[in-house]
Amino acid sequence: MLPAPFLHKNHLPDQTKTQRSGQNNCMCERGIELNKKKMTPAEVSEAKWGLLFVAPTMIGLIVLNFYPIIKTIYQSFCKTGDFGRGNKFVGLANYAAVIQAPETWQSFWNTIKYAIIEVPFGIIIALILAVLLNKKIKGRSVYRTIFFLPMVCAPAAVAMVWKWLYNQQFGLLNNIFHTKIAWISNPKIAWIFIGIIGVWSIIGYNMVLFISGLQEIPGDYYEAAEIDGASGFRQFWSITIPLLSPTTFFIVQTRIIGALTIFDLMFMVMDKTNVALKKVQSVVYLFYQYAFTNGNKGYGATLVVVLLIFILVLTVILQKIEKKVVYQN
Repeated sequence: MLPAPFLHKNHLPDQTKTQRSGQNNCMCERGIELNKKKMTPAEVSEAKWGLLFVAPTMIGLIVLNFYPIIKTIYQSFCKTGDFGRGNKFVGLANYAAVIQAPETWQSFWNTIKYAIIEVPFGIIIALILAVLLNKKIKGRSVYRTIFFLPMVCAPAAVAMVWKWLYNQQFGLLNNIFHTKIAWISNPKIAWIFIGIIGVWSIIGYNMVLFISGLQEIPGDYYEAAEIDGASGFRQFWSITIPLLSPTTFFIVQTRIIGALTIFDLMFMVMDKTNVALKKVQSVVYLFYQYAFTNGNKGYGATLVVVLLIFILVLTVILQKIEKKVVYQN
């Protein structure tokens, strides 16, 4: 055994180390307790008022969002009873039926085709318009308002106008081109022209977001690039695109989710007797048919849950991609 003067802290017995560790933990806990301050009456009042103002939003989220989600997931494991009353637990039977049904995969494919048209074209056109309308031109506010108008129009009014434009017998497009094309009645091309309506409807919203992102880019970058002799396209590619990538990715992510959950456009434009309906109807439209028209709420809820899982997986993938493609500065 070493003499006392030569004892090192590494040679202390384990029991001594344990005691010192316990003492340090006690001192830390006491320090934390001392640092905790009791709330003053003014702070308590402020906290109560804050909770009071937040309460309506929280109640709305619970009643209109969280509870329906939980109810839908539960409903997906049940079968609606006779005459639409009561639920019978059937386990995974609804999921097996949904996966095996050809119309499920057809509706998923229809939804993806719609997203392929609406998302990229809606973003590209909106970006070009945003860049043009971000410059100092005469009547800029008027142009912005015109392009944003489709976003504030009632969906029913939009559907009526486009149904008239696409009408095979007396539609404006066929009268202009002197044709008899079944724009939304031909199963081979109907999904394309439904997607065009989606692009037209969302351009204004995307454009406003892009304009707000463009206004956050410092003008010094463009001045320096112009001094260095960079062309307009070079400035757009090397300055605008990278610095606008956070806004672009946000729009891409939200529009993909929006396109995958499309319903109102197809519901109001496509009649139930339309021969192209099976090649156009989305997953949410199919859910509506089963849950509200056919009264099979369990099967309809299962369709929504499957779509929700698909969107969650896609969102996780997009979040992984964001770290690699978005310019974080």
